[in-house]
Amino acid sequence: MSENLTLDGLAVPLRALRLLTVDFSHLPAPFVHVSPVAPERLELSLHDVDLAGDTFAVFETWREALGIASDAVTFRVQGNGSTRVLRAEGAYGGADIALTAFADAPVPATTETGGAA
Repeated sequence: MSENLTLDGLAVPLRALRLLTVDFSHLPAPFVHVSPVAPERLELSLHDVDLAGDTFAVFETWREALGIASDAVTFRVQGNGSTRVLRAEGAYGGADIALTAFADAPVPATTETGGAA
């Protein structure tokens, strides 16, 4: 990061974001993060997308739109197993893109066992 970085120094990810709004305005809006720490990077994240359905299905729609290969996707679990995370990285509009989806992990079914009362 440069202490003298201006907004123009973030032009690459901001241009990519502008392209996304033109090309994919019909897709559910992700959280967007641009930072002077990584001035070539645009981060898009999806968090429990309620209006558009399943968060991971929305992730797949965005992944395909961005042209990121399916084998670039990683899966992990965080929060002591309570949150599932998909992540993929690629390039779009000259920017490095990081696409991440967070979704609650399903609660395991509990069954009662025992004999008749």
